[in-house]
Amino acid sequence: MTGSDSSIAAAARALAVGDPLAALKRVALRADAPALALRGIAMAQLGELARARKLVRAAASAFGSREPGARARSIVAEAEIALVSRDLGRSAQVLPTARKTLEAHGDRANAAHAGYLEARLLLLVGRLEGAERTLEGLDLAALPPASRAGYWLVAAGIAMRRIRTRPARTALDHAAHAAHEMQIPALVMEVDRAFRALDAPAARLVARDGHRLLRLDEVEALFASDALVIDACRTVVRARATVIPLGCRPVLFTVARALAEAWPADVSREALLARAFRARDIDESHRARLRVEIGRLRKALAPLADLHATRHGFRLAPRDSTAVAVLAPPVEGDHAEVLALLADGEAWSSSALAMALDVSPRTIQRALEALAESGKVESFGRGRACRWIAPSVPGFPTSLLLPAPSPGA
Repeated sequence: MTGSDSSIAAAARALAVGDPLAALKRVALRADAPALALRGIAMAQLGELARARKLVRAAASAFGSREPGARARSIVAEAEIALVSRDLGRSAQVLPTARKTLEAHGDRANAAHAGYLEARLLLLVGRLEGAERTLEGLDLAALPPASRAGYWLVAAGIAMRRIRTRPARTALDHAAHAAHEMQIPALVMEVDRAFRALDAPAARLVARDGHRLLRLDEVEALFASDALVIDACRTVVRARATVIPLGCRPVLFTVARALAEAWPADVSREALLARAFRARDIDESHRARLRVEIGRLRKALAPLADLHATRHGFRLAPRDSTAVAVLAPPVEGDHAEVLALLADGEAWSSSALAMALDVSPRTIQRALEALAESGKVESFGRGRACRWIAPSVPGFPTSLLLPAPSPGA
């Protein structure tokens, strides 16, 4: 091995154990393709993401078509940096092709790492079935040691969004074991954050006499009970396996929640009009509209409950459930789903937020501007480099607000 090759090998070993400064001592003054790639990875580990992307992109260009395997590894490195930078579109474009190239060249470890990154991307945007399939198709033994912790973190994230706490905790135990074996502080901290998210309040149980916070395992137990649950985190009404989505019918959901919060008592027509339509001066047109919406809600909830007219208003009457529960986010307010994504502490672009929530860029921009006016988010950079962060979101993890398939879909 030449002195040049030994420096590259030593730098690679340093990066594998999370020591970017040691790696840079070996290659900082070099501009050949392998050194550029290693310098880029080192800068990424130091948090200099913009500089890191430029370096690994330059490495991919320097390797060119004559070294497709090395070029694919550089592309995967750039995609990982883009993923951390929440440039989700770029990662989605390049990872599948790079992974196929690595598989074709027999690079099982880096191909598996690219697959893990694909699963992580799919988890971020709420495509849980795709993330699950990608993880199942990976050879865990082929993954680099540091990536095994990431593999289990993705598995835990999928389980948390599906509200399966026991598999989530098992996956986090595996992630913790892998992270401590590697002794990479940043990886250990990431696993610790995931454990805290699992144990943190995930929702509020709202009742006539007040409310209390629930952990994710308590939410899971509530869903397994025979209670009729009006779930304001995911805008559905559910009882055991039956789930009725009302996300596209906000008036119906508002009426259902009002009736559930008062159960077993009724709610006056005036209170329902004020809450559902924000009506102040109530006239006959408002009453007529309420009758129409009550009819629509009665039809929508027919498998789970009926609505009974009373002297003063309406009352919710569950069919087979012996209890009614309202589940709300720990902190309520406008654009809670945007804050839930930003609560991971990373800096997001508006386009990545739009992609993750499957809404238009203009909708996201309006939400961010409203949150910025209230001091809940901050931005830095301009144009395409603009990123958004939540300076602090106390008590707001929450996996129930993160993107996931529509329940019952």
